[in-house]
Amino acid sequence: MAVLKVKFTKTRRDKLAQILWILNWVSVVSGIILFSLGLFLKIEIKKRNEVMAKGDVNSVPNMLISVGVIACIINFLGGKICYDCSDANKFSRWKLVMLPYIVCTFCFTFCILVGALMCYTMRNELEESLYLGLRDAIKFYKDTDIPGRCFLKKTVDMLQIGFQCCGNNGFRDWFEIQWVSARYLNMASKEVLDRLKSNVDGKFLVDGVPFSCCNPSSPRPCIQYQLTNNSAHYNYDFLTEELNIWVKGCREALLDYYTAIMRSIGIAALLIWLFELSVLIGVRYLQTAMKNVLLLGDLEGESDGWLLENSFVETAKYNINIIKNLGKANQISTVSGMNDPNIDVQNTDCGKPNVTTKSIPAAS
Repeated sequence: MAVLKVKFTKTRRDKLAQILWILNWVSVVSGIILFSLGLFLKIEIKKRNEVMAKGDVNSVPNMLISVGVIACIINFLGGKICYDCSDANKFSRWKLVMLPYIVCTFCFTFCILVGALMCYTMRNELEESLYLGLRDAIKFYKDTDIPGRCFLKKTVDMLQIGFQCCGNNGFRDWFEIQWVSARYLNMASKEVLDRLKSNVDGKFLVDGVPFSCCNPSSPRPCIQYQLTNNSAHYNYDFLTEELNIWVKGCREALLDYYTAIMRSIGIAALLIWLFELSVLIGVRYLQTAMKNVLLLGDLEGESDGWLLENSFVETAKYNINIIKNLGKANQISTVSGMNDPNIDVQNTDCGKPNVTTKSIPAAS
């Protein structure tokens, strides 16, 4: 029994073809939107590429860009097909193309759904990439004289100012690394030498942060150094007073930023998927209705359209049997003599044939 069977008159078939022609052109626009969203996300990720470790963070934008391009091509072709389907004579040349087109469009529509879901599952990969990238960027913050790293100080400073964050997980990350270059340390100072000697690795560690961690909205001047020393500052209590530096880590700030973008893109992709799915269903109804018109031979009469000619279970069994038969057709028996068409066939006698020859008459 056909699934969701609907009866179509000629007028309804013509209107359906016209509506689908318009919707396919709208789908071309939706493909451009998908392409633009993927390109936007790719550019946003590339802007902070210096603070991200290499990974699969570009898989989502690449997926959206690819699906957007395919959407434009498929829907452009779908618009042409639906336009011709208003005429039964023109439909004849698309008759063999319609079913493969619907299958390809279904696979493409599924890819849109996958791309939308990837926007919500990318958070873990992005978080790991940001953690590793920011860790290395902060580690090389002081290397302003080394080629390939000299830009990291500006990158980190602009990042902390723009996203109102400090460090990787928080401002305490700066306490664990030497972020002041050795060229700016006074080696004649006893305090500097004591700090270098007190550390096992010989690093100059301080309980301070770069200027970019300062909160300009703080009512008091920024305290960058000796953040945990209450006696070093007047009327200052490290445990109770709100610090005048950014408390949030940059990893969390960037993760929230990209999560908000991907959530919005995911919602847009889901809406486009629903729209594309509705167009695909309409094309399927049009294809089956026009096919039945040709079978009936009455181009002006009524015809049935459906999503599936048989039930879901029967359709699944039919497709599974096709796959199984294809597999059996390619199997070659490894058992000697099994299914050999030449078995039990007697060999022909290859000896000298017993044929009487006629003597050639002599010439008279």
